[in-house]
Amino acid sequence: MDSPPAKSWSIHSRPEIIAKYKILERVGSGAYSDVYRAIRLSDNLTVALKEVHDYQSAFREIEALQALHSCPNVVVLYEYFWREDEDAVLVLEFLTTDLATVIRSAKKREGGIGCGEVKRWMLQILSGVDACHRSMVVHRDLKPCNLLIGEDGVLKLADFGQARILLEPGYVPDDENPQLYEQSAPSQSAFQPPEVIPETDESCEEGYRAQEQGTMSKEEYFRVLDEVKAKGLDKDTNVPDGDTSCLATCTASDVDDDLFRGSYSYEAEGGDDRNGALTSCVGTRWFRAPELLYGSIDYGLEIDLWSLGCIFAELLTLEPLFPGTADIDQLGRIISVLGNLTEEVWPGCLNITDYRIISFNKVENPVGIEACLSNRSPAEVSLVKKLICFDPAKRATAMELLQEKYFNEEPLPVPLSELHVPQTKDMGSDSPGDWPDYEDMGSDSDFDDFRHVNTTSTGSHIQSF
Repeated sequence: MDSPPAKSWSIHSRPEIIAKYKILERVGSGAYSDVYRAIRLSDNLTVALKEVHDYQSAFREIEALQALHSCPNVVVLYEYFWREDEDAVLVLEFLTTDLATVIRSAKKREGGIGCGEVKRWMLQILSGVDACHRSMVVHRDLKPCNLLIGEDGVLKLADFGQARILLEPGYVPDDENPQLYEQSAPSQSAFQPPEVIPETDESCEEGYRAQEQGTMSKEEYFRVLDEVKAKGLDKDTNVPDGDTSCLATCTASDVDDDLFRGSYSYEAEGGDDRNGALTSCVGTRWFRAPELLYGSIDYGLEIDLWSLGCIFAELLTLEPLFPGTADIDQLGRIISVLGNLTEEVWPGCLNITDYRIISFNKVENPVGIEACLSNRSPAEVSLVKKLICFDPAKRATAMELLQEKYFNEEPLPVPLSELHVPQTKDMGSDSPGDWPDYEDMGSDSDFDDFRHVNTTSTGSHIQSF
């Protein structure tokens, strides 16, 4: 994609940027950001310059990437530029393609993605998600096109504009293991000049090597979240989600200047929007957890785990698992596979925000995950089922899945050098209607139109009345 004339884009006229980088071309564009390929003049390193037009998204992405600055399966943030009345510009490592392109390419290739390749991709994704969750960062928009891949086959989580930090790094319950969730925070404040984040030698290592100290069970995780809710973290430093779509739209004037005084804005669940509450309107529809589709604002890291299950299923079948056309249709597709959502399968589901507003006919014979993965091995089906389940507490964590014997069985994960990596990101589809861009699904909830109606489902067909 060619670069527009310099006068059309503020990034071309910012002296502090053009003094350090030669901007080559615009390689991506969206409602809230533009991405350029550039060369760092000091050493000719190719980088990506991401100009973020939304204050809240920029804040969250910088904050999350600083917290994850030493994780090999998370994209590297080299530095950023941000001045009053100007968009933030993030300088990121440049990665040539993404997992969505790998899947599209595999559909055209005989044999698709081999089992050993699938395992290597899965391990890298799990390593990146495990790194996020160890730092209590919930990504909230995991999908194939946000999993970037370099020419060497290393996969990295990217696009943290919707991410939230649920707990402060290093938070330790008073009576527990002092190494629990131990994480060194960056030495630099999130918004402190000279706006530089040092590179880390670890960024090129293969995979994330799990920390040997301080593992946490799901039971401990939920207990810690309960403690945080009870304590009520400093909500003055939170960036609320607000009444926005899942891509935030608040401006600098909407957020108190005190945000710039601390290194992190740790999030406490619950409360109203101005007190740091989460929003259900996040993520991209095909990968959105059912609790979000039902309007829950009391969720945690588990929404990323549901997204993982959808991504893994797509890696195995080369087709999206739940390609809903609207949020109601998305829920209907999930229920047709898993069956109806009841207290038996998810204790407490009656308390979800929209559970009593949205209802479906009883599904007598749900399809089941096995039917969706009909040509895959029992081990692969089992892996997906550990993630695709209604009850968030029953979803396997990334740390648990990294220990699955599936990854140590034949065929073993292939070396990075044997992965099929397309040379460039596929910017479009060959045929109209095939493989719609994930960005086109829209992340806004369409349930506002159904607030006073019931919805019934017969199989996969949804009707409203």
